[in-house]
Amino acid sequence: MKLFRLEAHGPLTVISPSAEVETLTETMLQSEAERILKELRAAPPRAVVIDLSQVRFFGSAFISVLLRIHKLIRLNGGKVVLAGAGERITELLQLTALNTLWTTFQNRADALAGLVDAE
Repeated sequence: MKLFRLEAHGPLTVISPSAEVETLTETMLQSEAERILKELRAAPPRAVVIDLSQVRFFGSAFISVLLRIHKLIRLNGGKVVLAGAGERITELLQLTALNTLWTTFQNRADALAGLVDAE
């Protein structure tokens, strides 16, 4: 079962977690993270959009996955942005100060357009 869908958009990649990530154990989530990181290492994108539109909330295990993706992409000179975060996730990002780490966009289309315009 793929809980994260990866889509290439030229030099950009969109990662879309499914709603099921909200209920996964840390072990299952980390296993899925390894699959994603392996794919990203094989062909590092210039930028990654993490589309959170299907996720209503998440905990520390998911934050760990986000940080691992961020670290890998930054090591390769890329950028990570978030899209489609709902109110609860936006509040969590503010409480943890992670909103200072990632630019957030209203939706995937805005994020892709913002990254293309930033070139």
